[in-house]
Amino acid sequence: MVFHVQHALSEQLEFKRKKTDTGMQFYYEWIDGAKQRHNLRFEIPFESIEDLPLRQTNYKPKIAQRHVTVALTKAAKAIDPKDAKITIKPLREAINIKVSGTDEEKIEDVQAHLRDVQQNAYDSYLHEHYFTRFTTIFNQSAIKPDHLRYISESVKPLVSVSQAFYEKVASESDSRAYFSLILSWLQSIPYDTLEDRVVSNGSGYAPPISVLMQNLGDCDSKAVLASSMVRAFLPTTKMIVLYLPNHALLGIALTPMADDRTIEHDGDVYVLYDPTGPALIPFGQVSEDTERNIVTGRYQVEVVE
Repeated sequence: MVFHVQHALSEQLEFKRKKTDTGMQFYYEWIDGAKQRHNLRFEIPFESIEDLPLRQTNYKPKIAQRHVTVALTKAAKAIDPKDAKITIKPLREAINIKVSGTDEEKIEDVQAHLRDVQQNAYDSYLHEHYFTRFTTIFNQSAIKPDHLRYISESVKPLVSVSQAFYEKVASESDSRAYFSLILSWLQSIPYDTLEDRVVSNGSGYAPPISVLMQNLGDCDSKAVLASSMVRAFLPTTKMIVLYLPNHALLGIALTPMADDRTIEHDGDVYVLYDPTGPALIPFGQVSEDTERNIVTGRYQVEVVE
C-alpha cells in the first residue's frame, strides 16, 4: 500500500552575498520540514571559482554548424587539389561534403579524413561550451548541458560549502543528518521551472556557482549542485542522476531504511532524494509524479564518477 503525504513547502527567510578580500561570502536562513530554523554562512575563495563557467550558453545548431564548416574548410584547403577537388556546402540541418578526383583510393582517404575533421570539430564545440549528447526515453537524439562534467569540476570549489554543512551536523550523527540538512537548504532556494531538455537547448540551466550567486535554480541545476557537494562529502560513494521527462533527482548507494524509495542500477541499490523544492521532501522519499514515472520506467540514469 502506498500512502501519499502532503509535503510542506520550503521557506527561505534570508539570503545575502557579498565580496570579501578573499572570496564570495554567502549567508542563508531557512525553515526545514520540522519548522526548525537554520542559518548558515560560508565563503568560496576566488581562486576556486575563477575558472568555472557562471552561465550555460544556449545550444544553437547554426552556430555549431558554422564552427564545423570553418574547420572543414581549413582542412580542405590543406589538401592538394591534384589529389581531390572538394566542395563544402552547409545545408539546413547538415553539411554537404563533395569530393571528386581521378584516384578512387585518394578520394576515399580524403573523405575519411574530412569525416574525422567534422566529428572532431563538433565534439570540440560541444566540449568547449559544456554540452553533451543524450538520447531521451522517447529515443530522441538531443543535446543538453554536460551535467556530469559540471559535477566533477565543481567538487573542489564547493568543499568549503560542504564542510560548512558538515560542521552544522551533530558529531554523533550519521550521513542522513547531513543529507537532511542540505536537502532542506537546497529545497528552500527559489525554484526556477525546468524547460523541456530537448527544446530548451540548455536555456534555464544554471551551473552550481550560478545557483548560489543568483539564489535560483531549476531541478537540473539543483541536482548538479547537490551532487557536487555530496561528492565533496563522500568522495568514493556511488551516486547517480535520475532524469525524468521534466524533472531530475539523485540517488546514492547508502544502506536503505525500510521506507526509503530506492532503485537498482547495474547491481547497486540507490536511495533516492530530491533537492528541487519547493516541497520539503525528506531524504529517501519522492513525489507522487516522480513515483509514477519510476514505476512506468520513464526515467534515465547517469552515473556520477
